Amino acid sequence: MKRRHFLGVLGAGSLAGLLPGLAAARPKPDLTRAEGLETLELSEAEWRERLSEEEFEVLREEGTEPAFSSPLDKETREGEYRCAGCDLLLFTSAMKYDSGTGWPSFFEHVEGHLLTSVDYFLVFPRTEYHCARCGGHQGHVFDDGPEPTGLRWCNNGIALSFHPA
Repeated sequence: MKRRHFLGVLGAGSLAGLLPGLAAARPKPDLTRAEGLETLELSEAEWRERLSEEEFEVLREEGTEPAFSSPLDKETREGEYRCAGCDLLLFTSAMKYDSGTGWPSFFEHVEGHLLTSVDYFLVFPRTEYHCARCGGHQGHVFDDGPEPTGLRWCNNGIALSFHPA
């Protein structure tokens, strides 16, 4: 079935009515950059020198690594998870849990070190988050996480570096 036929079957009113519901369903954390945290701005060439090809695709082009491909998904040692682009602390091991999704997941983050934006890549809106210092794409936040926050900060492992305690 061609897309235009599918949309015709749904009807313009049906599709229009569906999108606001999807937009309202996504989590919308109210995040602000930590006071005094300076931004890091580099040219594309400088980022390419600093990052591997895979890191560049995820951090700078908002790519997604394959599920279950990162060793950080199963990392259980105590330590810190930092942005692979600029080394800013984003999460600690106390904030991590096994979501079973194949990506490192956290129920909390370091306050002021992440910012969000709306991502329409899959047509419906999702809440994307990125490093507050360098703007590097980290992942998406969902509202199916554990207590106490109920959030799942689903991160690309390649966008992080792990520093054992």
